[in-house]
Amino acid sequence: MTDTYVPQVNGVTTVVRRIAEAIQDGGHQVAVVAPRYPDGNGDPETAVLRIPSIAFPPYPSIRLSLPLRRRTTGFLDEFKPDLVHVHTEGPLGAIGRGYALRRSLPLVTTFHTNFPQYARHYRAGALEGAIWKWLAWFHRPARVTHTPGESVKAELQRRGIPQAVVWGRGVDTHQFHPAKRAPLWRGRLGVADDQVLVLHVGRLAPEKNLGVLIEAWRLARGALGSRAVWAIAGRGPLEQRLTAELPWVRRAGFLERSDLAALYASADLCVLPSQTETCGLVALEAMASGIPVIAADAGGLRESVQHEVSGLLFPADDPHALLVAMARLIVDGPERHAYGSAARARAIARDVAPENEALLRQYRDLVSPPSPVGATACAA
Repeated sequence: MTDTYVPQVNGVTTVVRRIAEAIQDGGHQVAVVAPRYPDGNGDPETAVLRIPSIAFPPYPSIRLSLPLRRRTTGFLDEFKPDLVHVHTEGPLGAIGRGYALRRSLPLVTTFHTNFPQYARHYRAGALEGAIWKWLAWFHRPARVTHTPGESVKAELQRRGIPQAVVWGRGVDTHQFHPAKRAPLWRGRLGVADDQVLVLHVGRLAPEKNLGVLIEAWRLARGALGSRAVWAIAGRGPLEQRLTAELPWVRRAGFLERSDLAALYASADLCVLPSQTETCGLVALEAMASGIPVIAADAGGLRESVQHEVSGLLFPADDPHALLVAMARLIVDGPERHAYGSAARARAIARDVAPENEALLRQYRDLVSPPSPVGATACAA
């Protein structure tokens, strides 16, 4: 159950699609309930119920699904699930939560998005306490609650969600690989052989701390001149502001996963100033592609990027510190390449395969708990 899914590209849809494929690869059946999108859905070969949705006015690319509980319940009853995994706290997630509880099915939830922190960026900080109460109520009945970072797990446990465990910070190191480097991408973005391509990837939205990125890139362009080319991949409500304030930045727009993998590998450096990441999958994708990451010293990015090993961390609200970090790796090619190699090694240690196996074991244990020591198994 998820309130965001393909064809949207974000951390949640990446993980949900990955889980669906892992379940199928393990020889099991999976059904997905997700929003319907106006431009098509691009469903994988799974049972998918698409629920009509409307655009969220402040951020039209986010869809709010209609709470069609009866239709969803009928679909799930026909599928006869052994377990329900809810990935979002929106309308579809709430329906899935209620269905699992009514049918006495094992419920797994995932905390992907730090909505209490988001509230600060959307001038709703006064609601932070109320949001935490809602999240605690939502996740508390779950047998297991996944979240991709140690710091977030500790926060969830402190907030009354003791079943929180770390899962979901794996990256596909075959899809994201240095071998995907493509001269075509560098040519399309106008990058000369002696220039460094600095890349930012992500949703162009207030919670991504883009004000710091804008100021640092403006300073860097003045300080570094033609040494670097600056590029952004992504869409979102701050797109017009970025175009107006950084008109010289190359824009790649929204990219499919295969094109995104080629762009990462064709870049030399990835910059991520967000403070709200529970994991920072973008950082892991860039690292798997063999490029170092300069990231805010906050949240999941702090856990993914090893400072002075696979990249650099900077104080999240300090554009000058970001400028210094970028200048260091733009000017020092050998250090940049060494960090890129270490980044690839770090990503390989986070490959998705072991995580997927652990998830299927967890599902099996929840559906059919292991017998107590000394018990005799019986066949019905």
